[in-house]
Amino acid sequence: MADIPQGLYYTEEHEYLKPTEEEAVFLVGVTDYAQGELGDVVYVELPGVGESFNRMDTFGTIEAVKAVSDLYCPVTGEILEVNPALEDDPALVNSDPYQAGWMVRMRVEDEGELESLLDADAYRALVEE
Repeated sequence: MADIPQGLYYTEEHEYLKPTEEEAVFLVGVTDYAQGELGDVVYVELPGVGESFNRMDTFGTIEAVKAVSDLYCPVTGEILEVNPALEDDPALVNSDPYQAGWMVRMRVEDEGELESLLDADAYRALVEE
């Protein structure tokens, strides 16, 4: 069964937003369920710092042994940081998706968009259907 922590926001496309100590700043990555479905992650293509995306824009790709998938921006915002560890070790997405395997840190432009995302219980119901 997939690990689905409480206190995060989830998309139906299997990305998560994890609040940071900074107001309106979140870490974005793919869920434990998503990495399990993808299999061994071998490469992650991420945007540059300072790039902005609208909600549901493609902001990168994740490549696993058996598939390549787009990464969708859960909310409108600006990329503040890209996880440098993924360049050398993309498998962190598999081993630790919610901690070391985060992908980007972003500032959310409109926190009202968070209301359109799923909480842990709703996401669990989605993936366990």
